[in-house]
Amino acid sequence: MYAVGIGPGDPELLTRKAERIIRSVPVVCAPTGATEAASYALSVVEHLLDRSRQEVLVQVFPMTRDGAELEAAWQEAAAMVLARVREGREVAFITLGDPLLYSTFLYLHRFVREWAPEVPVEIIPGVSSITAAAAAAGIPLGRGSERLAILPAAYTDDELRGYLRDFDTVVLLKVARMFDRVYGILRELGLERNAVFVRRVGSAVEEVVFDLNRLVGKDLDYLSLLIIRKDSEGFAPAKEVS
Repeated sequence: MYAVGIGPGDPELLTRKAERIIRSVPVVCAPTGATEAASYALSVVEHLLDRSRQEVLVQVFPMTRDGAELEAAWQEAAAMVLARVREGREVAFITLGDPLLYSTFLYLHRFVREWAPEVPVEIIPGVSSITAAAAAAGIPLGRGSERLAILPAAYTDDELRGYLRDFDTVVLLKVARMFDRVYGILRELGLERNAVFVRRVGSAVEEVVFDLNRLVGKDLDYLSLLIIRKDSEGFAPAKEVS
């Protein structure tokens, strides 16, 4: 079994090893967030697939905080993958970014290890949205002895204030639903001009926004993040990138 990181959304950011494995395996499994939704991860690698000889599985990992519903989805995915593995077929589970950094694969991996510890799992690293977003914005993540924190945005206000004070660079993931609250904290700390919002990095609809004020009150894309630095260098672009 393979866990293949496919990068943030740009097919050209696939590694050669990821491409080789996706082309060669008989089964490719891809996650999606809802039954009726297409898999974004699958759309990134569709050009590599030969559906006449490859089975493509799309597994729903629901966007919910309901523990029982999530547990059932993870177990279903693990059972589906292991059924193919036990038939003697290699399976590649593809995931955006890197398999070991806040990825859907980690939930599946938990049950694969528990139910079938004898099954070898090879992990193929991928370009993360974090490094791709920093490149798109032209913002350094860390220099010299600077400290970098990467975390989901769903922390309390006081916890976020603490991270923003203690680290030189903070990357906030899953920020869409939390944006207005986070922006208020940035203004309070005088950091609203030291931050950049990046949406769907590497895709045709990539957007890099330095003027965060224009995003307040908007319905933002789930696949977005914020990079905040104490050092303001690089945060005065001539124009937005979209």
